[in-house]
Amino acid sequence: MNTRLSERNILQTADDSCHYGYDRASVELGIVHFGPGAFHRAHQAVYTDDLLVNGSIKWGICEVSINSATVRDKLLPQDNLYTLAILDHEVSHRVIGAIKEVLVAPENPALVIQRLTLPEIKAVTLTVTEKGYCLTPEGGLDFEHEAIVHDLQNIDKPCSVIGFICAGLRERYKQGITPFVVISCDNVSDNGKRLKRAVVDFARTDDPVFSRWLEKEVHFPCTMVDSITPATNERFCLSVEQHTGFKDNWPIQRESFSQWVIEDIPNVTLPPWASVGAIVTKDVSGYELTKLRVLNCLHSTLAFIGTFIGLETVEQAIKNAGIKAFLEKMLHDEILPTLPDVEGLNKVAYGKKIIQRFENPAIRHLLAQIAWDSSQKIPYRILAIVSDNIAKNKASPMLCLSLAAWIKFVVANVSAEQDIIDPLADKFVSIAKTCDGSDIDVERFITLEQVFPKQLQTNKSFIDDIKTAYQLFNQHRADEISTILTSVRAV
Repeated sequence: MNTRLSERNILQTADDSCHYGYDRASVELGIVHFGPGAFHRAHQAVYTDDLLVNGSIKWGICEVSINSATVRDKLLPQDNLYTLAILDHEVSHRVIGAIKEVLVAPENPALVIQRLTLPEIKAVTLTVTEKGYCLTPEGGLDFEHEAIVHDLQNIDKPCSVIGFICAGLRERYKQGITPFVVISCDNVSDNGKRLKRAVVDFARTDDPVFSRWLEKEVHFPCTMVDSITPATNERFCLSVEQHTGFKDNWPIQRESFSQWVIEDIPNVTLPPWASVGAIVTKDVSGYELTKLRVLNCLHSTLAFIGTFIGLETVEQAIKNAGIKAFLEKMLHDEILPTLPDVEGLNKVAYGKKIIQRFENPAIRHLLAQIAWDSSQKIPYRILAIVSDNIAKNKASPMLCLSLAAWIKFVVANVSAEQDIIDPLADKFVSIAKTCDGSDIDVERFITLEQVFPKQLQTNKSFIDDIKTAYQLFNQHRADEISTILTSVRAV
């Protein structure tokens, strides 16, 4: 039986590859993080661990779980150590030691506030998904949200991230302690601005004087994060145990690519994450838009077309020569020309890197999962690019083929009585059941105002391009996909 992962057992092993490479006893708390899920432990915690390895800082992380005790209970018996597996053509493993403690907020909210008040805490980071921000559809704080209602009535015993951040900053304000920097690491557009608005809205209701101090003195840089992080399962845990010789309660895995773009705000002191690969820039939005239109648009297109020919994973789909050539041409002709120039970002090289990431044999990324929630993704990933091209009097036949493939995906799933995972699932099913393979199918889907803006719903050339692509799918078998793809050309 293999040895339990722990600090003592790591120090006793002769295998240097398992050692985290620094004296953990000398590491003090410097960062509080809300949401210690797999992505954070594969991403921000690793950047911090890299700094501990090279001796740049001695800042460890206090993890705070807002709801569940699972991470604490898994990591505590192994001294908060865990194994990171980097999945690529070659798989490597390392032990991460940056986490000093894991707190479960509902068990002791006062202790969480006490940690937030410590002068040595310089940064608070978050990966709590957009739901954790308790926002209205318009982007302001939802004062009717159950957690916000509770926190405004119990400011010293909050249950939301917004309430905890305010409570910690309020104590620092009262005691004259320099405020920490608040860094959202969620995949939310303008995440720093949206988080600041929510926190200021909350504080203003409780204490207008404090809220003015908060709005002026506390910084919320915007960020963009990227790295594919598959879920941990029993099979993966056994693989880690076989490779390292240590039994780990909760190892994590991710691709080798990792990106963290952080807004450059003058006079804000952060850990030197840039020295270990993070990008500090004044133009986070440019990176964000590039990711959305390159990675996310290609991902969705790959999912829609790949499922048409019966493939399951991203790697399987990108191995199809026709699909790969199509994506490369769509990227070059219809996507890259819509992107702004961003300092420090080579758009062409970035696009090539995305294709390479899709080819990673160690990542099993399901096409069906990428295709879920398409009504929420298509307006930003595809239709925004089409609109920009139209503004330049340029057609987007390849992007229209992606949309036609999406319609085929929905219709095929409804015909097969497969579940549709989407907020508009009922409407999708209702439309799909009336489809007969004719051009009218396209017209029916175009009427979805939650997906298609009015200027596209009335653009005949755009609709005709989707109809042309849709008929290509109807006129060819799945094994003739290359013929379908090579018949579409940019205009």
